[in-house]
Formats: sequence, C-alpha cells, structure tokens
Amino acid sequence: MATYSRLPGSVALITLQNPPVNALSAAVRQGIVDTVQRALKDPKVTSVVICGQNGKFCGGADIREFAGPMLGPPLVPMIHAIEAVDKPVAAAIEGVALGGGLELALGCHYRIAHSKALLGLPEVTLGLLPGAGGTQRLPRLIGLTAALDLITTGQPLDPRRLSTLPCPCPPDVDSLLDKVMAKVRQRSRGALAPVACVQALRAAASLPYTQGMEKERDLMTTLFNSGQARALQYAFFSQRVVGKWSLPSGASWDNSTARTISKAAVIGLGTMGRGIVVALALTGISVVAVETQEKQLAEASQAVPAMLQREAGRRGLATPPGVISFSSNLQDVSEVELVIEAVFEDMSLKLQVFRHLTSVCRPGTLLGSNTSGLDIDQLAAVTQNPGLVVGMHFFAPAHVMKLLEVVCGPRSSPEAVATAMQLGKRMGKVSVAVGNCPGFVGNRMLKLYLEQANFLLEEGATPQQVDEALEEFGFPMGVFRMSDLSGLDVGWRIRKEAGLTWPGVESTRTRQGRRYSPLPDQMCEAGRLGQKTGKGWYQYDGPGGRVARSDPWVHIFLETYRAEHGLVARSIAPEEILERCLYALINEGFNILQDATAAGPEDIDAIYVFGYGWPRHHGGPMFHAGQVGLGRILERLHHHHHNHPDVPHLKPSTLLRRLVAAGSPPVQKWREFINKERVHSQL
Repeated sequence: MATYSRLPGSVALITLQNPPVNALSAAVRQGIVDTVQRALKDPKVTSVVICGQNGKFCGGADIREFAGPMLGPPLVPMIHAIEAVDKPVAAAIEGVALGGGLELALGCHYRIAHSKALLGLPEVTLGLLPGAGGTQRLPRLIGLTAALDLITTGQPLDPRRLSTLPCPCPPDVDSLLDKVMAKVRQRSRGALAPVACVQALRAAASLPYTQGMEKERDLMTTLFNSGQARALQYAFFSQRVVGKWSLPSGASWDNSTARTISKAAVIGLGTMGRGIVVALALTGISVVAVETQEKQLAEASQAVPAMLQREAGRRGLATPPGVISFSSNLQDVSEVELVIEAVFEDMSLKLQVFRHLTSVCRPGTLLGSNTSGLDIDQLAAVTQNPGLVVGMHFFAPAHVMKLLEVVCGPRSSPEAVATAMQLGKRMGKVSVAVGNCPGFVGNRMLKLYLEQANFLLEEGATPQQVDEALEEFGFPMGVFRMSDLSGLDVGWRIRKEAGLTWPGVESTRTRQGRRYSPLPDQMCEAGRLGQKTGKGWYQYDGPGGRVARSDPWVHIFLETYRAEHGLVARSIAPEEILERCLYALINEGFNILQDATAAGPEDIDAIYVFGYGWPRHHGGPMFHAGQVGLGRILERLHHHHHNHPDVPHLKPSTLLRRLVAAGSPPVQKWREFINKERVHSQL
C-alpha cells in the first residue's frame, strides 16, 4: 500500500509500504495512483514527495506476480501520469531503488538520493529489460554510454549521476551502438535480454520519446513470454528454495541450531586453501592459516594478504575485517571453533590430518573438509565425534565463486550442517546441502559429461568442435578448454586413485566393465597438462600463455589412437555433441534425485549455474530438461544408449521414465512427485 500525509505547509508525502523492500505489488501501485490523485485534488498541496518505509525507497516489481495475470494499475501508465502532473513530484531515495522502483523515480520531476543508496535496473538478469520507461528515460538523464553499460549488465548506478537535465547523444551514435552490440552478443553467449536492451537504447537515441516507448514495449513483450525469461526467473527463485536447508533425505533442521563462528582455521594453503582463508576473513572471522610446507607457507603469507586487500577494495571495504595469522604448526588450531581442511585431494593424506585434528582440537570443534568428491563418512570415522564432520566443497577461486556444496555424511549432525550452511550464507555464497557419494552432485554429474566428450573424440570429433558446440549453447568455455585451464593432471590423479588408469581385464578401452577412454591419461603421460605447461588439448601463447590455439600434434595423436584401436572417424554434428554431453549429465541428475543425493531439481540447477558455468538463461540442467521436454530427453537417451550399449550412463533413469509416464509435470512439481514416490517405496 501507499500512505498519504501532508507535511507542515504545502508538501504531500506519499510513503510506499510493502516490507521488506516496498516492492511494487498490485496494492502498492493502486495506493500510488490513489494518493497521487488525492494530492492533485488538495488545493493546499503545491508539491509531492514519494518515499519508502523503513529507509528503503523501492525494490522494484513483485516478481511473484509474473507467474499469473497482472492485477492492479499497470506500471507504465502510472509513471506517465506522475510525469504529467502539474505539481512538482520528487522521489526521496534511500536504501534501494531497483528496477521498477528506479523507473518510478525516473518518472518523477526531481530525484534526491542518499549517497549510499543502491540504484539499478537489474531486469536483464531476469531475462527482461526495464519495461517501464527505463531504457528511454535513463539515457536522457545520464547519457547513452553510461546507460548502455548499466542496463545491459544490471550493474548498480552511482546516485550522483542522476540529473534533471536532458543529456544529449554522443557523436557517431550508430558506430558506438554497433560496437556495443558486438560486445554484448559475445558476452551474453546467446542470452536474448542484453541484445534487446541495446535495441531499446538504440531506439532512445534515434527515435522520438513516444516511439521509443513503443519499441521498448514491443521488446519487453517478446522477452516476457520467452523461455529464457522463465529460466532466469526460475534460477532467481531456486536460490531461495535451496536456502531452506532441507537435507537431501528430506529431513530439515531449525536454523537456531547453527553456531556463529568467530574463529576458524584452514589447513593447507594451496590455491583452494588461500581462497578459503580470504573468504572467511572477509566475513570478519579471525583465521589461523596453517601450512606445514615452509616454501608454500612463505608464498601464502605474501599472497593471501594481497588477495584479501584486493577483494576488500573490490567490495568497497576500507580495511579487511578479519585477522589472519600464519603457522606451520597444527597445534595452533587448538582454540578455534571450526577447522576447514584444504590439503591435497588424497584420502590417505586427509585421514592423517583428521586423525591429528581430533587429538589437537577441543571436543566440540566442527571439522570441515574441502574435498571435491571423497567419502566424508570415512573421514568422520577417524574422529572422536563424527557428528561434527561435514564436507565443505568450495569452488576456485573460493573467495569469488558463489557456490558451496555442504556435504552431509550419514552421521553429520543437524548442528554441523546448519553451521556450514549459515557460514556459506555469511560469505555471500549459495549453499546447497548434498548427500555423501563419490563426486557428490556437481562432480558426479560432471564425470559423465567429460566421459562423453572424450568418447566423441574417439569417434571423430576434434576438441574445437566439441568446445564450439558447448560454447554456442552458452557455456563460458567448452569442456576441453576448461580441462586445460584446471589442469589435466587433476583428474588423472583422481582416476589413478580410483584404479581406473591401469590395464583392464577386457581391453585397453574398458575399465571395471564399462567403456573407458584413456585419451586424457595419455595426454598427461605425454606431459601435456594444460595451460600450466603451455600445451594440453590446445597449445597456448599470447599474453600470459592463455590464448588457446589448435595444435596439429593433437590431431595426429587422435588419428594415431583411432588407427591403433580400429576406430573409423565419422562426421559428428553439433546436435549430437550437445545431446551426448548434456543429456548424459541430465540423466545422472535424475539418478541423483532418485537416490536422494539432492533434495530437489532446484538444488542441482543452483549447483550447476553457480559452480559449473551452466548458462543462466537455460536455468540449469534439470530446468533445461523440462524446457526441451522429458519425452524428448527420454527418446534421445534411448537412441544414444542403443548406439552405445557399453555406456551405462546413457541408459535412461528410472525417475525420468516415471516422470514421463506421469505426464511430464513441470520442474517445480518434481520435488513433490519424488517425495510421494518415495513414500510409496516405488523408487
């Protein structure tokens, strides 16, 4: 709603009231219309001020209304009516003015903003554009160049840049817009909304205001009804669903059981450990950073403070809030409340650390392991209190990446899991609770994605062809560029520990009864470990040795491999590349839901959007399956499994079959369906 009052004198005050951010719900819009009319009819009122309750102007539209028919006064005519009144109207902005809230302020005659207010038009992140005049009014107030950057990225606006005066277009507008469009198309990787934003701003620069508004409306209508908008809005709400913190098994806990951590320790100061130290310190936690290798400790003690200072500056913090102390002695963690182990991904080494910690730490100390796929229960078994052990799988760089997989071992207590989840939230991360199995959720699915990519090379594809298909879909980089970046030896060590790289009993291309491609192992044996060695699936040159180029050696290597194994190369279409890689990954997602390693499809999708570069405008792998059609996914998996019967993970999941038999309900209904199936013991 919106309340009306008259200040001493002749100023009418309209206050938006809709906690927590005064979103423009139907009731609020109706309240604005009614109170503005009241101010116009009051002869004692000569001016109007619009503000928000509790120090927040307006957080924008109520996104929940997007799912159904729009009720109440439309936003665009309401803002036009405010702009047309003959009494001056000023927006008093503090806290936030986002989306439709900022568009409301732009429609006022004057704007008065607190210097620390957060202003922005983030509609592009929801697959939309500012559809209430934002693309037409903002460039006229702050200039086309600034408006282009803000509207196409959704980044916040410095409130000091707002103006009451028209801002003329820069010279050579067409050339500027062409360059921006090329940049936006490259950056957006198939997302429609950023491109539509540029088109709307081109209309602002080249058409009269009324015609520009018509163009904005047409573009908004197209976007609003698009699958990408639904995907991006689904991704937005998925963060809130996974934040409810239910265990994959269906159990949940009260947030009151979470401890508030003030002092923590990190064991191991490699790349991941350093990032975790910085992430903790940025929340104000005092951190004991431990590294037993003297050289590594010396390097970390120089690198970590610099990382912390840079990240604090990026976040607008004058000084980093947390205190970090460095040590080579594990005894120095005896007084902390939480220890996060981040040593090399080797079970024997991690067991050694946990045995030592259980003798050094106080009895109630929480123990977390930054493992990407090892058995949490095995680690917990060597401690005195297994219930206080959880997995905390960070993603590199840990102080930047948004995802935290919180791994619930079979004996992990609700208190330990809740504490890890809440700590992730404090660090600004999307925390997702997952079950304990090899690879958990993200890497368990990724393994099959990688395998399919390797099989495609055996059958005739090149690394460039596979990567190009995946990047065209929207991934920031394809599977082979990604492998080169992370280092081919990382997966090689994991496969060695799993016993997959040694000769199998059937053939060199079969391991443990299933098809296995030794191509990545042979690359490592040849010393081609990726960017760090200058050669992997690509060769690297340019600044910092980071520019990937096709390597003739790899083509000869693949031809030789195929000849040795009697494989005849065939032409592989981009469609098959996408189906084989993505549908194998999606199928494993259904298996994960079926065995309760993840609580629902939103958990899987949040993991892939925030941790694995899944293009946000496709919602996530499980949402994408629903968009493609579960029947279509099932049919294509049947097809590819028939062609490759030695690849078990192409066999359609039982849960997928059941969902199709049930009429392919929308993804938002899967959690309910799975729970009902589980109750009846049908899965």
